Amino acid sequence: MIKNLFYAFRFDPQGVRRAFFWEWLHGLLLAVPSGILLVVVWELFAAQPDTQLIWQLVGWMTVLLFLQLFVGYQATIHSNIATFEISRRLRLELGNKLQRLSLGYYKSRNPGDLASVVLQDAANFENIFGHSVANLANALFGVFFLSTFLFYLDWRLTLTLLLAVVLAIPLLWWSKKIVVRQGQKQIAARNATGAHFLAYVKGIQHIKSYGLTGARFTILDQALTDLRDRSIKLESRVGPAVLIIGVVLEVFFILMIWLALYFLLRGSITTEILIAFLIVGYRLYDPLKILMMDYPALNYMNISLSRMRSVLEAEEQSAGQDLRPSTYDIAFDDVHFAYIAGKTVLNNVSFSAPAGSMTALVGPSGSGKTTITALIARFWDAQSGAIKIGGVDVRDMPPQEVYRLISEVFQEVYLFDGSIYENIKIGNPNATDEQIKEAAHQAQVLEFSEALPERLDTLVGEGGSKLSAGQKQRISIARALLKDAPIVLLDEATASLDPENEIYIQQAIQALVRNKTVVVIAHKLSTIKNADQILVLDEGQIVATGKHE
Repeated sequence: MIKNLFYAFRFDPQGVRRAFFWEWLHGLLLAVPSGILLVVVWELFAAQPDTQLIWQLVGWMTVLLFLQLFVGYQATIHSNIATFEISRRLRLELGNKLQRLSLGYYKSRNPGDLASVVLQDAANFENIFGHSVANLANALFGVFFLSTFLFYLDWRLTLTLLLAVVLAIPLLWWSKKIVVRQGQKQIAARNATGAHFLAYVKGIQHIKSYGLTGARFTILDQALTDLRDRSIKLESRVGPAVLIIGVVLEVFFILMIWLALYFLLRGSITTEILIAFLIVGYRLYDPLKILMMDYPALNYMNISLSRMRSVLEAEEQSAGQDLRPSTYDIAFDDVHFAYIAGKTVLNNVSFSAPAGSMTALVGPSGSGKTTITALIARFWDAQSGAIKIGGVDVRDMPPQEVYRLISEVFQEVYLFDGSIYENIKIGNPNATDEQIKEAAHQAQVLEFSEALPERLDTLVGEGGSKLSAGQKQRISIARALLKDAPIVLLDEATASLDPENEIYIQQAIQALVRNKTVVVIAHKLSTIKNADQILVLDEGQIVATGKHE
């Protein structure tokens, strides 16, 4: 946990230092009144109490009260500032990291789990760190100041009190093990619930049509039940360890009283020291009780920090030699690839696609067509062999350079929850208004957008839910036209369209692929009959090559 905390501290070291300074000062001011109160009690038990001194001490305690409030306020403010600043920078770093990871990384992670890291785990860190770490600092400083004072009075009684802390350590370790084991299971159940709930919302049309709403949607119902059970186990199994630690502290305080009375009767301590340990000794355990209540939460936060670190430290795609091609032909040289170890998807694939030509990929489902386009775009890296653009291995090119060279139009189109105009502009954020409208015109987007109330400013809804498949496809092509990349990848772009929409899409595609290097996946003859070469794939191998004729 300490390692993960220091990892988080590096996001705002100056803020953390300020927060700990104020917590240290707050801990000191919390300890001082106990000493003043002790002097007051000693004076009251004196043969001739000094009334003036007592009033002075009471006055100082009043001043310290207001000083405590001020310092406590500053400690809270600086602790929260450091927490929110670290959380902000963590989220930004997570966002920047996700941009640098290959798209293959997303294929290997559960989307719900990845979303949970950015949303839930960051929130867990923020909520727990802002409170529990401050209590941890307060406990450490408070125990240090009070135990130093008591040790000065009588080391034997102080060690008796501190022995309880030593015995509590195995119980804290036990609670940590429980939190780690049960916490990971609870987080997994939470992520599964989130993923199933998203599936429930996305598939609500089919769920309602089959009468699977509510408890009948058993996948979500089971996930919610599992989350409930895991959450109960997490809380119920940590609770006994915390309660036992509280009992240990109380038992050793009583033991300290027995020893103090024994020492008093033997004359080895004075009544004043006994009173000091009765007053200050019990205060020694106050911060420890707060800490033992927060310690399980800190370990739960540690799980969240570890999950965030797993993303932040994930291996990024890099450029071996930072090269950039001058031409845009594509070549596969003896490429072997598998998504899962031992399950080959491409085996000994070699071909070349000259610049400015169209290469069509055909074959049954699972033959490796989409994988070839994914490797060209460097969504994944091949296990062996080489994929080259303009004679340069894509692994020797910065990932951003590869993405710059390629436009993609796939069967499944995702639009962001904005306007048609904004979704087209994604292709080139620096494009002018005229360029965006020209791309919309060439992609046949104006054919339908002019009939909409807001025209290009019409909102498309999340994922393009307010538009038809053909309309979304045309916006996707307009986006690619605006990007004007030299290489175009088309994957089943017209497979699920009606004849009328297909005509529009074919016209838009013709504008898109003009003078480009094109790799197209299609099952329809009309799409590929004019291709410069057709590659027939079967079980991850090229089994035939040639033109349509």
